[in-house]
Amino acid sequence: MTKWEYATVPLIVHATKQILDQWGEDGFELVQVVPGPAGENLVAYMKREKD
Repeated sequence: MTKWEYATVPLIVHATKQILDQWGEDGFELVQVVPGPAGENLVAYMKREKD
């Protein structure tokens, strides 16, 4: 059975691509982007296969 690890990543509007690219380089896949708790920022949910 595949095991996953997850990360919750706050996204800064002017650096969204760079943030997602860095996490992608680390092997994470974007699952979903949702509004943050305050409704002002976005939060990305990422996953990657656990070793």
